[in-house]
Amino acid sequence: MPRPGAPAVPRTPHPGGVSNDEFRAAMSRLAAGVCLITAHETPLTADGPRGEDVGMTATAFMSVSLDPPLVLVSLREGSRMDDLLAEQPLWAVSVLADHQLQVAGRFAMKGRISDRLLFADLPYERGGASGAPLLTGALATLECRTENRVAAGDHTLVVGRVLTAALPSPDAPPLTYFRGRYRHLSG
Repeated sequence: MPRPGAPAVPRTPHPGGVSNDEFRAAMSRLAAGVCLITAHETPLTADGPRGEDVGMTATAFMSVSLDPPLVLVSLREGSRMDDLLAEQPLWAVSVLADHQLQVAGRFAMKGRISDRLLFADLPYERGGASGAPLLTGALATLECRTENRVAAGDHTLVVGRVLTAALPSPDAPPLTYFRGRYRHLSG
């Protein structure tokens, strides 16, 4: 029974019990860091136009192992990034600082055709190990190589071995995501 004053959560349960709305409401109470996952899509032909940088905002990102250094990102199955990382094993992560809120919103847009314009005015360096964009001013950046892909419901879990790690702006406050919104941590 919901507590007095709590919003009602519609209940259309899966055969196993919990409904999508109940699950979404419960998980929205888990604060998460915000990352930009990037990869460089190689051109289709050697003499064709140069490849395109691709990026997506992610909150389902975590450390998996110290030895070897592994991380995991959850990608919506069939998304552009999921399709790209099925072919391109090298990718990067920029852990966003709270001043990068606009970046998070920009790369979370659904239905965009090209990422080229999204990167146009962003300060970044190209990673030496991955070739992917690493945002200037991020709390941390990682370059990764895919070790494993695991189908998980409507998502793909991509486990990556960390090839490089840097701290461009280690003292900046982090950008977080909580209850369906980007948030700033108060000191």
